[in-house]
Amino acid sequence: MINEQIRDREVRLIGKDGEQLGIVSSRDALKLAQEAELDLVKIAPTAKPPVCKIIDYGKYRYELARKEKEAKKKQKVTDVKEIRLTPNIDDNDLNTKANQARKFITKGDKVKVSLRFRGREMAHMGQNKQILDDFYALLEDVASVEKPAKMEGRSMSMFLTEKK
Repeated sequence: MINEQIRDREVRLIGKDGEQLGIVSSRDALKLAQEAELDLVKIAPTAKPPVCKIIDYGKYRYELARKEKEAKKKQKVTDVKEIRLTPNIDDNDLNTKANQARKFITKGDKVKVSLRFRGREMAHMGQNKQILDDFYALLEDVASVEKPAKMEGRSMSMFLTEKK
């Protein structure tokens, strides 16, 4: 809320240089702001009495937007990459997939390793858990298991993340 939108009877006022001016009526605070050719902005509406500050509102909005943008830059976004395996995968293919997963993990992404079953492969699911264990053994130096291998429909999957 700014200027005439402030309907409180009394407000705690902070001057344009940051000095405390005490508790004054909102009319007097608005007059002081207009004399300084600035805006009266309600900064802490939940306080008793509400805190208002005499500042340039456009500059205040710009500073808030800049702080938000700066905070967004510092956030790290983690993606989930998926590696699909089949029960009859060969050792060299498994190594190739493991190297690809290693790249994803060192970049900071999570990796979902899925073992897809088709047709009669569903009958031997218990033996095929060994493939996921071998895959993890290849990446044990850089990865840790976030979620262990679990059946989900026709596929068995586990999640790997960067080792801390």
